[in-house]
Amino acid sequence: MLSFQRHRRLRSGETIRRMVRESHLSPSDFIYPLFVVEGSGIKQEVTSMPGVYHFSLDRLDEELQDVVKLGIPSVILFGVPEEKDACGSSAHAENGIVQKAIHLVKERYPDLYVMADTCLCQFTDYGHCGVVESGQIDNDKSLRILTQTAVSQARAGADMIAPSNMMDGFVAAIRQGLDQAGFEHIPILSYAVKYASAFYGPFREAAHSTPQFGDRRTYQMDPANAREALREAASDVAEGADMLMVKPGLAYMDIIHRLRERFDIPVCAYNVSGEYSMVKAAAGQGWIDEEAVVLELLTGMKRAGAELILTYHAKDAARWLRQEY
Repeated sequence: MLSFQRHRRLRSGETIRRMVRESHLSPSDFIYPLFVVEGSGIKQEVTSMPGVYHFSLDRLDEELQDVVKLGIPSVILFGVPEEKDACGSSAHAENGIVQKAIHLVKERYPDLYVMADTCLCQFTDYGHCGVVESGQIDNDKSLRILTQTAVSQARAGADMIAPSNMMDGFVAAIRQGLDQAGFEHIPILSYAVKYASAFYGPFREAAHSTPQFGDRRTYQMDPANAREALREAASDVAEGADMLMVKPGLAYMDIIHRLRERFDIPVCAYNVSGEYSMVKAAAGQGWIDEEAVVLELLTGMKRAGAELILTYHAKDAARWLRQEY
């Protein structure tokens, strides 16, 4: 007489499969990225990211209405300024594009949770995430400008600061700056583990942030390294990070899992532009079922340990999840 486990008993129908499901995906898990630009009347699709647009402030409400109706609780704002300079001064300007967008969103949708990307790559004329001195990224000078930027974003009404620059000490510097400016209550979502990835290409078109020389490997992480990710995350936790980001998500689910196992603060995954564009391109050719692939991909990130997922698929995924339930 054969003796074996009949695992299929708990897969026999949709109802029991839902009842025993271990990882659950919900619109409340999503953070939706928005790209805002100067000007008026602008809603322009990003060529390499079908369904993702540049919005001028007067057109932004169209997108925000959808976000709120779909039950997506949070957006993160990326700004594309009209003018750039060597020190990214528009990043912390009171009337900067991100600051104006934050104010607009909070004025119209006060319950929508607004995160502000804190980096210099969109604002410098050379496209790097820090200040360049003699052809090198000056870490400590960069910290001063990044801190000014974070404080200006908090002053504009941001609910959370999300620094993505990968300068050493950026969490400590921004935490101190926020506290001294009276923003002790504003949390930091640290891009603690950001790899020098080939998956960022479409974002650089969307944010107009392609480096004008060299690359970002001196400050973003080597994709081959995992233990280093734990050191980076541990530093940021010690410096006061409230949440940790892993970027990209798809190729680094093992890193998401390692952070979830090691640290007891929330972990977020960034489902980045290249991951999004690959799915869109394959679906456009009819090679894959877009809905099934996106929901499987996002569920994989949840299963790996991500409490939150920053994704360009958020609106579509929220619609599909509502139909499913």
